[in-house]
Amino acid sequence: MHRQVLLLRGVNLGPNRRVPMPELRSLFAAAGYGEVCTYVQSGNVVLWDRSDAEPGELAREAERLIAERFGFEVPVIARSRDQLAAVVASNPLGDIAEDPKRYQVSFLSAELDGDVTQRVRDLVAPGEALVVDGRELYIWHPHGVARSKLWNFVAGRGLGVNATARNWTTVTTLLEMTGE
Repeated sequence: MHRQVLLLRGVNLGPNRRVPMPELRSLFAAAGYGEVCTYVQSGNVVLWDRSDAEPGELAREAERLIAERFGFEVPVIARSRDQLAAVVASNPLGDIAEDPKRYQVSFLSAELDGDVTQRVRDLVAPGEALVVDGRELYIWHPHGVARSKLWNFVAGRGLGVNATARNWTTVTTLLEMTGE
């Protein structure tokens, strides 16, 4: 058994695609996962996985369960506890990111291809910072995301892979919730 973290993309942002966290916890518990916890309403789940499933397999299973239960598709990104710990340990922008609410990590289902990586780098505005590290994008938005071309691109569908972002506070809280 090992801890896994599930990150749902685009739920509970408006009146559509509502996924109540108590129902989400019950869904995963009924599917045999242990100690299912959620954090805030944006679709963050920490659970014990009794199988030897890789995070990608768990993400696909979670997508299937959610679609069956709620009637719509939700992209899910999964990371093992160790993978999330590596994200936090890396913290490549920690020396400049003063406000954890403006420091984002975008979790990707796969690495970006070279052309998309260059496009993302080209969108970094003065003051912003970006580090592309495998399947994570670390982004510092000192002035917020509202007018950031970088954020608008990364948050959209132009990456060519599934992605979902969490601020640094959420990332570190999820790691703490793994309890290991």
